[in-house]
Amino acid sequence: MSFNYGSLSYIPSSFSSSSSSDNNYYDDIEKQVVSQITTNNNFLCSQHLYNSEGSHGGSIHGHVVINRDRENVARNLFIDYFAEKPVFPETMFRRRFRMSRSLFLRIYDAIKRHDNYFVQRRDGVGKLGLSGLQKMTAAFRMLAYGVPADSTDEYIKIGESTALESLKRFCRAIVEVFACCYLRSPDANDVARLLHIGESRGFPAEGTAPPASYVINGKPYNMGYYLADGIYPKWSTLVQTIHDPRGPKKKLFAMKQEACRKDVERAFGVLQLRFAIVAGPSRLWNKTVLHDIMTSCIIMHNMIIEDERDIDAPIEERVEVPIEEVEMTGDDDTRFQEFLARH
Repeated sequence: MSFNYGSLSYIPSSFSSSSSSDNNYYDDIEKQVVSQITTNNNFLCSQHLYNSEGSHGGSIHGHVVINRDRENVARNLFIDYFAEKPVFPETMFRRRFRMSRSLFLRIYDAIKRHDNYFVQRRDGVGKLGLSGLQKMTAAFRMLAYGVPADSTDEYIKIGESTALESLKRFCRAIVEVFACCYLRSPDANDVARLLHIGESRGFPAEGTAPPASYVINGKPYNMGYYLADGIYPKWSTLVQTIHDPRGPKKKLFAMKQEACRKDVERAFGVLQLRFAIVAGPSRLWNKTVLHDIMTSCIIMHNMIIEDERDIDAPIEERVEVPIEEVEMTGDDDTRFQEFLARH
């Protein structure tokens, strides 16, 4: 490294031409030169350190350390939702976390065993870091409400970068742990059970509609009608609403049609209502992360349905829903292959 020692014009000309033997004079000049070199050297080193990025972490220029009191925040979070007698009841937990407390804790235990990122540890000075519940709660808030990562800092006290990292690690862990169970392909028993159900209800896309006969205003009808919105074609069997209805009859029809259509839309929109991050525009640009977010929401949606399938039954009569065992015969297999060949 070469240093610009600066101009030495301040050295008098007598330094180069004088043959004086005064050692003190030469000592003073030498000290001045060394001092100038040291000053320039220190300046260049400081500029180099200021402009270069640290490759091994450490303090970051401009980084502000905020004391978020994460230990008390973790304690308050536990008391609010996860204590034996929490502040908020089960109904409020279900509304804010989209699932029961027992299912949340089951997921938490599985994720913590799979990825030690969600295990609470101490930092370099022996202070407790963020708890796994804090990281998972921040991830759930972003998934359920579709809020930006920075908004979790107010209650969970997690910075934006840590919240995003928690979301990515959480979704990846959900996929790795639960995908094999909740996103698996149907086995032989599943196919046989679905064929048995379809046999009694009729298979879709066979070119025939289920029989429908009814009388309205004394006129018989033998064709079923289906509720739809504006994205479907203008077919006579697809009943769409009347935009800008005029007159009491059309207004009543539009009101009834839109009210009934909500039941149909709910079957497709329940995932978006449960996890708002799916309905909104993407905030993350990595395709792998987006895939993990969508897949993890589908997996947890299936887990919630399985967990709450019998939730409305009386407590004393609440039992697990039995899985019907149906054996697939050769004839059923032939009919199934014919069905696949037609489609």
